[in-house]
Amino acid sequence: MPEETRSIGYICPVCGQSVIASRTAFQLAAGDSVLPCPCGKSEVRLRQLGDRCEITVPCLFCAKDHTAVCANDALLRQALLALSCPASGLGCCHIGQEDRVFQAMAKLERAVDKLRLDDQTDSRGTFLDDVVMTEVLAELKDIAQRGGVTCGCGCGDYGVKVGYSSVDLVCASCGASLRLPAATPDDLADLCARCSITIPGRKENSK
Repeated sequence: MPEETRSIGYICPVCGQSVIASRTAFQLAAGDSVLPCPCGKSEVRLRQLGDRCEITVPCLFCAKDHTAVCANDALLRQALLALSCPASGLGCCHIGQEDRVFQAMAKLERAVDKLRLDDQTDSRGTFLDDVVMTEVLAELKDIAQRGGVTCGCGCGDYGVKVGYSSVDLVCASCGASLRLPAATPDDLADLCARCSITIPGRKENSK
């Protein structure tokens, strides 16, 4: 039986190329890992902390390193683990099943292409794509009116934080949040295919 593998992908902030590599689940769980860009000027670092893993990612969008800590169970088993840039809302690293990571990286590349084009033409606006954001907010409103937005803690009230390329839904009770990408037409299509949205509630606040 072949050993389970996980794919890791990010865009190098120095050379601008997508970097996708595979590591076995054993390699990720057994110790620290490094995923360098072939240009040699950036890398993703994973540091084991017992049952958790610290992930440090160089960010193309804000030129800073972002560090997040996740459970090893999510690192090794979740279909797609996405780390995003707080400033832009865009994903800066994806970890998970190979096909899911390649799909996520393809969407990210399209968003980056749009961002670069806007910069070249000096046409960057309030949102990465005004039309996509408008449609995403309209679709969210429709889902909410059908009672389709809830939180895992049981609360049905939430707030909305609109970013440059994403929308955060924040539970009014436990404070848990869910980020929905709103950067490309693919993000809109994904949202339109959903009948309901569940914010993952915070366990310590759930009864």
